Amino acid sequence: MSRARLFAPLLLCAALAAYAPARAQDMLRNVDLDQPAYSQAEFTRADIEARLAAAKTGEKLDLSGRSLNGLDLSGLDLTGVNLRAARLVKTRLAGAKLDGAILDQAWLLEADLTGASLRGAHVFAAQLQRARAEGADFSQSRLAADLSGADLRGASFRGANLSADMKNQSMGLMRAVLRSARLDGARFDGADLSRADLRYARAPGAVFDKASLRDADAAGADFTGARFDGASAEGLSLDSARIDRSAAATLKGAADLDRAFLQ
Repeated sequence: MSRARLFAPLLLCAALAAYAPARAQDMLRNVDLDQPAYSQAEFTRADIEARLAAAKTGEKLDLSGRSLNGLDLSGLDLTGVNLRAARLVKTRLAGAKLDGAILDQAWLLEADLTGASLRGAHVFAAQLQRARAEGADFSQSRLAADLSGADLRGASFRGANLSADMKNQSMGLMRAVLRSARLDGARFDGADLSRADLRYARAPGAVFDKASLRDADAAGADFTGARFDGASAEGLSLDSARIDRSAAATLKGAADLDRAFLQ
């Protein structure tokens, strides 16, 4: 297969992103995931390990735009790696170290990030629908990605920025989308979730202490047993959400609080 054919979809995605800003985080409708760019890999794990070993001190591996679909990269130290617009559909990254990595516009559909570390990573306009990331560490990261249906149980988002980018909307309203995600016991201490999409998320026992939930949409979410001590909740939509009565008192300024189901 020619390299031109393999990378052609990347140019298509870039064009679509610029052409349809309202659909910036719903690009699956525009992409055929059966084509080689999203179903095959250019390299093997051994190739990646060789590139890491050959990198000079302080040099960051550049895998931007590469197809790494389905590879088992579990446990690798990929600190600071550039994976911008890379395709990692169903790639295994369990226990991998991706601290400070660039994952902007990357495709991680159904990827396995179980126990991975992404501290300080930049994950903007990325696709992580149905990804597995139990116990993953996204602390201090910039995470404006689509994580719809993702398994994020026990994951850490301490100090992370999951808010909407209000200054640059050339690609539409970019924010963290956690719709129908599993967030049981996840930590959002001090995180910024302003305008985030938490609709129908399941977050029993999650911790949102001192987090900003301003204007976030959590309609239909399950927050039973969750903590919101010191959280900012002005404009937070809780229509049909499930929350504890004790937590309701800490969510001053939330919208639709009278339409939430108090446990």
